[in-house]
Amino acid sequence: MFKTLVLKELKSILLSPKFAATFGVCSILLLLSTYLGIREYRSVVKQYGAANELVQQEMREARQWMSVNNRVYREPNPLQIFSSGVQNDIGRFSSISAWQPVKLVHSAYSDDPIFAVFRFIDVAFIIEVVFTLLAILFTYDAINGERESGTLQLTFSNAVSRVEFVTAKFAGTWLGLIVPLSVPMALSLVLLIVFSVPITASQWIQLLVFYGVSLLLVTFFVAYGVLISTLTKRSNVSFLFSLVSWVAFVLIIPRVGVMLAGQIIKVPTVAEIESQQDSFAKDRWNDHMKEMTKTWREREESMRGLTPEQRKAKYDEMEWTWAEEADAQRKKVQADIDENARKLQEGARNQRIEQQRLAFNISRFSPVAAFQLAAMNLSETDISLKTRYEDELNSYRTTFNQYKDRKQKESGTMGGLRITVDSQAGVKIDTGREMALDLTDVPQFRSASLSLGEVLGLLPFDIAILVGLTILAFAGALIAFLRYDVR
Repeated sequence: MFKTLVLKELKSILLSPKFAATFGVCSILLLLSTYLGIREYRSVVKQYGAANELVQQEMREARQWMSVNNRVYREPNPLQIFSSGVQNDIGRFSSISAWQPVKLVHSAYSDDPIFAVFRFIDVAFIIEVVFTLLAILFTYDAINGERESGTLQLTFSNAVSRVEFVTAKFAGTWLGLIVPLSVPMALSLVLLIVFSVPITASQWIQLLVFYGVSLLLVTFFVAYGVLISTLTKRSNVSFLFSLVSWVAFVLIIPRVGVMLAGQIIKVPTVAEIESQQDSFAKDRWNDHMKEMTKTWREREESMRGLTPEQRKAKYDEMEWTWAEEADAQRKKVQADIDENARKLQEGARNQRIEQQRLAFNISRFSPVAAFQLAAMNLSETDISLKTRYEDELNSYRTTFNQYKDRKQKESGTMGGLRITVDSQAGVKIDTGREMALDLTDVPQFRSASLSLGEVLGLLPFDIAILVGLTILAFAGALIAFLRYDVR
């Protein structure tokens, strides 16, 4: 009897105009979003290659190691096609310099604000919004709709248990929704192969897990729709409750979680952090200039009474030593500024992590938020993407600057400009020895992607939430139907 009930429910769904419309809309949306995501990814890859080539060209044109500047761009991730996460919100590159801290700048949304207005529509967004809404539309009248039409009482004139009936309703509706999701998803994966998107073996596994988590989200809303239909007598009432709760799950609860966390845990803004950094840097450089002025005066006092020839001889003798001392003092000042910036950033980051943890935990009362967090983790476009990149960039910055300092010393010049004033020759500007630089062994930035184990290790909590809420919803529907009046 159970099989008969499942087939009856599935047949009624598959033969209904609602299914044809659902399948068509879902196929178009999923395939279109995947195609547009692939085009956007390929465009970003071209920009990434062109930007890196420009940086290499600028470095090749430098004639002194001090003037060698570097910029590091974030490498595009093909999994952003399915869940863009914060990919377009954080900066695309950072300058690598001894005098500037690492900071990702120029995000896709800051460069093209129109995309920030309407946002990109990825596969995760379609599942969160379209498929969950369709699950509500398919199930809001699963029980009370049959009661209103009189078929529920007729069904129970046969030897059918209530548990068997609710389970069959759930299974039939679930199967009817899986087809519109599975077929377009499979075709979306085929598009990746057709357009030669570079997907590694571990990333294929991540995509399959993404599909499984999507099924979990749809399963919850099927069970939830059956629960609401069981708790109400009239289908119009259940539709209203289902729609209101869908709005709460998709739109309200995730945002309320962020707002509450922002009120409970205060985090200094970027402007406040940068203001403190700039203030410290300004004070430290002012102190440095005072120390340098005092040193210059002491040197002048030590040469008082010497003839011009003696002064020139002493200056030529001490020039390199003084330059090295000045360079060491400048580096010490910059090291102090970097250390202060690191402490400020670390303190703000720890507060931000606590705020994010609280916001996500509150938001996880919504299964949609749990799915979104899992999808972002699977595509490696989660909230920690910016932190991971900046940590790697800071490590690379240290390596690059040490390499540059070593090469500068090997070249026998201190770099920069040397300005001398002579009563006969006038002002003379010496840029030092210019030469073509050997850049073959320049350290290259390599971003360390998360391993498959690390990615999957981020998922159990969110998956447990989806599974637990689904079980609660289905168990609630079973318990409620045991007391349901089928007349």
